[in-house]
Amino acid sequence: MSTPLVILLAAGAGLVWGTHAWWMSRRLQSARRDPLTGLWTREAFTRRARRLLRNPRAVVLLADVDKFKRVNDTHGHAAGDALLAATAARLAHAVGRSGVVGRLGGDEFAAVLIDGDDTAVARFAVLSRVLARPVDLAPEVHTTVSLGWVHRADHPTEDLSGLLRRADEAMYAAKRGSGRVRRAGLMRLLPTVAGRRAGRRGAA
Repeated sequence: MSTPLVILLAAGAGLVWGTHAWWMSRRLQSARRDPLTGLWTREAFTRRARRLLRNPRAVVLLADVDKFKRVNDTHGHAAGDALLAATAARLAHAVGRSGVVGRLGGDEFAAVLIDGDDTAVARFAVLSRVLARPVDLAPEVHTTVSLGWVHRADHPTEDLSGLLRRADEAMYAAKRGSGRVRRAGLMRLLPTVAGRRAGRRGAA
């Protein structure tokens, strides 16, 4: 077999394997994304969040759509899906490319971001106003989104699971507050059962 033919065959084989590897990578990436919102799934979010938590200036945020079942029951699942998609897009935009946002399941979202300039609380106030805006695809839906967050530096020995539980407690305190979009910092915690709010599943 001539040398040029060998080179051509080798190049062709390389192209085939390169295309296959790219296709497999795209499939794997797609499997790690929530199909409705495009956010990372729980497992993919957890992996990226743990890396960010090596930075003591990290902040863990939880967001939960209030009375989401009522939205589905009253306005239909299409309106509920539109609300979830809009909430996810607004969260992702607020956190930016330096952080990570995931859909933990249902109407619950989580994020980890680095508060390098001590502006996280102010950014969450802006986020609250953004989340309060009507959804274009479901203008008839009126609900609230509760936020809870915790600073990594306040609990340096906690892992991601523990920080998510603390943010969850803060979010529960937010649900007892007032306003169109409710939010609470860590200092507004309510009593919990076994380290978590009663009736909620454990964090990843």
